[in-house]
Amino acid sequence: MQIGAQMYTTRETCQDLSGFAETLSRIADIGYKTVQVSGTCAFEGTWLKEQLRKNDLKCVLTHTPVPRLREDLDAVIEDHKTFDCRYVGLGWWAFDPEKDMSYEQFMEIFPPIAKKLHDHGLYFMYHNHDQEFKRLQNGRLILDMLAETLPAEEMGFTLDTFWIQAGGGDPAQWIEKLSGRVPCIHLKDFAYGRQMAVVGEGNINFDRVFEKAETSGTQYMLVEQDDCHGEDPIDCLRRSYLYLKACGFN
Repeated sequence: MQIGAQMYTTRETCQDLSGFAETLSRIADIGYKTVQVSGTCAFEGTWLKEQLRKNDLKCVLTHTPVPRLREDLDAVIEDHKTFDCRYVGLGWWAFDPEKDMSYEQFMEIFPPIAKKLHDHGLYFMYHNHDQEFKRLQNGRLILDMLAETLPAEEMGFTLDTFWIQAGGGDPAQWIEKLSGRVPCIHLKDFAYGRQMAVVGEGNINFDRVFEKAETSGTQYMLVEQDDCHGEDPIDCLRRSYLYLKACGFN
């Protein structure tokens, strides 16, 4: 398994192409070899391909905005093939019926998108938060329903260790439960007070997470810290990297 940096952590410095390019360079300087692109400014696929080449980085996953997935999927496919990224991610879906973002709405919109990505050799990846641990009227967890309804060959899960724990779940158990569908996972730690923390500086049992990820087919463990609590996001990524390297990962 290889470790990487989820660039949503550094989104504030990636809102123009100059800052985006500089941030890629700073991530590479830490020692990361892979990234997930998320929360950045708009970019051309050819531009990202060149920036990755310059910094000896590989983009292994994106979070692609819903409007692009719905309205510009052909271009999304072309871009991902341009910068050689198989995994196309959905970062957020609120499951809020009052905002027309219900489970039923999800099932109308995303299965055809997942199938088309699959038909073009790509793989749709769903990223969880804590709301997937709500129970529907039938008493089933949303996350269970998603896994059962969409075929494994068309949709995987970018399981997030912090958000699973925030939802009342066990991160290692869920990685094992969705074995074969978790090529990428997010590592963020859970500290007292429900705070996001640098990996290794909170209370998640990462030894079990690593064990289950290894046996479940995970390829990439991507460090993400949505909230760095006023600290430099690059420094947070660095401390996570040093912890993971001490655990034997690169």
